[in-house]
Parts: sequence; C-alpha cells; structure tokens
Amino acid sequence: MKQRLITGVVAGAVFLGLCLLGGWPYQLLLTAMALIGYYEFVKMTGIQTFGAAAMLGYLSVMCFMIPWKLLGVPEWLSWEQGIWLLLLLFLLVTVFSKNKLDIKITALMFTGIVYIGMGFSYMAVARGAGDGNGLLWTFLLLCCIWGSDAGAYFVGRSFGKRKLWPAISPNKTVEGALGGVLISILIAIGFAIFVPDLLTIGRALLIGLSCAVLGQLGDLVQSAYKRVYGIKDSGSLLPGHGGILDRCDSWIIVFPFVHIVMLMPYY
Repeated sequence: MKQRLITGVVAGAVFLGLCLLGGWPYQLLLTAMALIGYYEFVKMTGIQTFGAAAMLGYLSVMCFMIPWKLLGVPEWLSWEQGIWLLLLLFLLVTVFSKNKLDIKITALMFTGIVYIGMGFSYMAVARGAGDGNGLLWTFLLLCCIWGSDAGAYFVGRSFGKRKLWPAISPNKTVEGALGGVLISILIAIGFAIFVPDLLTIGRALLIGLSCAVLGQLGDLVQSAYKRVYGIKDSGSLLPGHGGILDRCDSWIIVFPFVHIVMLMPYY
C-alpha cells in the first residue's frame, strides 16, 4: 500500500504538473505514454516487442501524436485518410513477410495503434482546445473519470451485492457502477455551476454520464484483454499500479468518444 501511494503521488504530480504547463512538455509526455502503452500492448500479445510489425506500430503511434498545431502547420491528411494508409501498410506487411506476419498478427497490431494512438492524441486535442480553455476541459474529463472510479470503488465496497460482469472483472458490482455514474454526473454539474458561461447543465450531464459509462467500459475492455492472455497487469512501470494501460484504460476511451460525438463545448 505504501509503495502504491508513493507511486500514485509522484506520477500524479508529474502528470498534473506537465498538464498545467501544456504545450510541448505535455505533448512529449503524452507521446511517451502512448509509446509505452503500445509497447505494453505488444508485449501482452507475445509478439516480438521490436519486430517488424511492432516497429511499424510504434511509428504509426508517433504519426497519431504529431502535434500539427504546435508545429504551426496544417494537417496534410484527414483522420480517415491517415487510418486508411496505415491499414494499407499493415496489410502489405503480410505480403512482404510472406505471411510470416499473418493477418491475425497485423490486425491485432493495427487495433492497438488505433486504440492507443487515437486515445492519447485526443488527450492532446483536449488540452489544446481552440477556445483557450483546454486545461478546464481536460480537468473536467479527468475529474469525471477519477470520480467515477472512486465512486464505483467505495459504493461497491459499501453496498455492492450484484456482480456487474464476473466473467471479465469479478470484483465490480452493479451498485458500484451506478455509484460511479452518479459521482461523475455530480462532478460535471459542479463544473457547469462553476463556469455557467462555458458549460450548460444539460451538456454537463451528458459529459458526466459519458465519462462514467465509457470509462467503466474502457476498464472492462482492458480487463477482458488481460484475461485472454492470463496476466494481472499490462506492465510494471508504475509499482503498485501496473502499467500505463492499466492506469489510462478509461482515459483513452473517454477522450476520443466525447470529441467524436461532439460533446465538448468548444465544437
């Protein structure tokens, strides 16, 4: 417990400090987290962590994390065009490797780059929001996710009776999940009360609900993946907490979702 607490405080201080700074320091941190997360993803699957498919994956994740806005140049490809070109590259790997890297492996690697690369890239998008309130929107989403996690844990410990999805995550309960949803919504409404000119109550309710539901689903996705490969943690970078994917599994689902469905107020 002591190790877990120390790791949490140090890692949290570094992350929040660079998030406050924004710009290049935060962008580089997110890029490093994305690359480490992809490394954990590759390692979990048993594929060579620095083999041909994995190296193409690392480069692809880097492409997702290119900070066009910070560089002061327009994006030369749309998301759709970029993803299609990356898909083509992964398909061609099967051809040029003469199926030594078959479609199952390359499909898995491609899934990983979209899952992780887009997840962390949208965290950068939130911090660099065009309305100048990126720090507020980033904290809104993070606080809702953290509130949902805390609410689910404490409500589940106190009142949990019915298992939510025992085949995937045996400790989660329906009562805990509902408690997490409630806390997340209350936090989002609190933000709306604090900045009523930027965030309406109705939009805050939808954001809070999305953060809780998608955040918990993101956690279940990671749990399901680890269960397939019979492992407890995705990595060991954060003693007592596991790896980057263990700590960020909710983030990399929530941030893209709220942007893609245009829930963020600056759209």
